[in-house]
Amino acid sequence: MLGGLPGFCSAQQIHAELRQRGEHVGLTTVYRHLQVLTEAGQVDAIRDSGGETLYRRCRTDTHHHHLTCRHCGRSVEVEGKAVERWAEQVAADAGFTQVGHTVELFGLCPDCSAGG
Repeated sequence: MLGGLPGFCSAQQIHAELRQRGEHVGLTTVYRHLQVLTEAGQVDAIRDSGGETLYRRCRTDTHHHHLTCRHCGRSVEVEGKAVERWAEQVAADAGFTQVGHTVELFGLCPDCSAGG
């Protein structure tokens, strides 16, 4: 279902889409399934500039980050080798192991930047 939606969507938007398709599912169930899919690495989750969590089906199986346009919401997957090295070093310095992280980058995409 997520694969058919354009870009990142909120749980409420996903719930509304399911209801429109005739699915009788509660919003709590949608949140629960999104959490499971996110933990399994099948769904990307980011927080928008307002703090709301948005979801999208992963396009890659490898660890990645997102660069998202603050204006139109367009998102691209990016590698962050320097971020990965930094996270590993910070964790090692503090004696932590098996550390995960998320990095969310926001800016204006080329189309929105050109528009004004």
